[in-house]
Amino acid sequence: MGRAAPDADPRRTGDAEEGQTVMAIDERRPSLRRFLRRLAATEAELDAEQLQRESAECGATPAGQCHRGEVVSVSGRLRTVVYCPRTNLPSLEADLYDGSDVVTLVWLGRRRIAGIEPGRQLTARGRVAVRDDRKVIYNPHYELESPR
Repeated sequence: MGRAAPDADPRRTGDAEEGQTVMAIDERRPSLRRFLRRLAATEAELDAEQLQRESAECGATPAGQCHRGEVVSVSGRLRTVVYCPRTNLPSLEADLYDGSDVVTLVWLGRRRIAGIEPGRQLTARGRVAVRDDRKVIYNPHYELESPR
């Protein structure tokens, strides 16, 4: 009774009675592995993971999976907001980061939009275009999220 049968489950110990399974180290490894990974990760990596989780929770498409011509909903944090003064058509451009990639949101003809500022969480919807090898959504519909 002290030895396990050769064809028995390797997680089962010989000290357990029939029908009982003793928790093995292998069953705890994912949480230990996750703990060690989080301990060794940089702050930027942890922030990216959190943004990806929050984006998935609200049903948004990850920015890394957005392709040209698709109508998507992306959710994340604004990294930069820049006013681009041009003679014929000024624009406001903001980089939205969701933990996987960046999508640039461009509002044509706008100098400023209340609430659109670096660090703000929002969800934007629109058709993805590509400009200078960057993903861009022109004049997106957006919803500001409460500050966290």
